[in-house]
Amino acid sequence: MNKIEKIPTLYNRIAEIIEQARTRVATAVNLTMVYSYFEIGRYIVEDEQQGEQRAEYGKSVLKELSARLTERFGEGYSYPNLKNIRQFYLLYEERAKRLHTVYPFRNSQKRILQTVSKELQTSENKQIEKHETLSRKSQIGSTVFSQFTLSWSHYRVLMRIENPAERNFYEIEATQQNWSVRQLQKQHASSLYERLAIGKNKEELMRLANEGQIIEKPEDILKNPINLGFLGLKEQTDYTETMLEQRILSNLQDFLLEMGKGFLFEARQKRFTFDEDNFYVDLVLYNRLLRSYVLIDLKIDKLQHQDLGQMQMYVNYYDRYVKQDFENPTIGIVLCKTANQLLVELTLPENSNVYAAQYALYLPEKTVLQQKLNEWTEEFDNEIELKKIENQ
Repeated sequence: MNKIEKIPTLYNRIAEIIEQARTRVATAVNLTMVYSYFEIGRYIVEDEQQGEQRAEYGKSVLKELSARLTERFGEGYSYPNLKNIRQFYLLYEERAKRLHTVYPFRNSQKRILQTVSKELQTSENKQIEKHETLSRKSQIGSTVFSQFTLSWSHYRVLMRIENPAERNFYEIEATQQNWSVRQLQKQHASSLYERLAIGKNKEELMRLANEGQIIEKPEDILKNPINLGFLGLKEQTDYTETMLEQRILSNLQDFLLEMGKGFLFEARQKRFTFDEDNFYVDLVLYNRLLRSYVLIDLKIDKLQHQDLGQMQMYVNYYDRYVKQDFENPTIGIVLCKTANQLLVELTLPENSNVYAAQYALYLPEKTVLQQKLNEWTEEFDNEIELKKIENQ
């Protein structure tokens, strides 16, 4: 390879380094802004609490403060934004207490700067010690900023979520899956939290709020319902299973995002043959977290028992002839217009790895799903109480 031929490779490597550096700088700037707003909000609230009439006092102070800050620092400190900054602190006040108890921000800045200044004056024979010390200080600084993981624009979206458990869930998911602000808005609008929460007990709900969506077993990937609104199909429109499949493939990124964490696409209309008969699986996915193949059959009508039997045969084939020894059992999902869990229970054995999932071309209002979740939790609580009474 001559010098000219090496240039594209060299360029790509250098470009990658520059892009990574820009990303790290942008992330650091965003986190610094969030934490600065956090501190500003704390000062505003503390000052506000000293006023005799909090509402009027706070309003007049914020307007005057906005005028002065805007004059000196420019955009970003309007009266509405200062109100948002104040609300941001109030929503995360408990986090603030933990944060300042563990490592006060102002002291941490001072200590880190003092450490850097001192270490820069050391002689060359202390270079190793210097780097180790700076590394430790850097880690301490990182723990301060790790309390907040998203941009201010993300937190602006999160602040509009009233339910603390739901808000915490979306913050965790946005961080873990690196959602953009638009993706966060989209997932919240699609009622992801409610659709994952319906059917879970109190312990599972608590874990969902504190840890986000945990993928440990096949049931963890199911939503109620699966949102296919991005396909652009209408309930009144006649469409075939082939059309449904084609729309999914044309919107594959949205489909995999809706399916959840760890999904990879492998094939459509995957054919396998035995006894001279050909069989086709509509969609073959793979979930790297579960280390399992996920087979999906699309049905535009209500679930039938023969749909479940067919999927069970597909799953058995993959388990015996396709999956490797290090992989977990294959998962089968019949994605249908109307699911019937009782039919699933009566048709399949208890240890079956086949599930029926209902899809929706449009989701009901968020308040409807919230009400459905509340009804589910109340029903679950009532069942627990009845069991307690029976055991007495």
